[in-house]
Amino acid sequence: QGDAKAQFNFAEMSWDGLGVPQDDASAAKWYRKAAEQGHAGAQRMIGIMYAHGRGVPKDGAESAKWSQKAKAQGVLW
Repeated sequence: QGDAKAQFNFAEMSWDGLGVPQDDASAAKWYRKAAEQGHAGAQRMIGIMYAHGRGVPKDGAESAKWSQKAKAQGVLW
């Protein structure tokens, strides 16, 4: 429904396998949706996922882009 906080929470559940199967690709999908709406925690996490290639292709430029957005909001790597 476009609720960044709910998207982030579902991503966290998918990342950790809490109540749903652990699934990096699903976590990345939901982190990205929340990140695109400006959720700083999601921006940090999608940056980490790109840095390590978890659920998404490893991509240093994408990792840097998202981590900079999170840092601009005060969320550190």
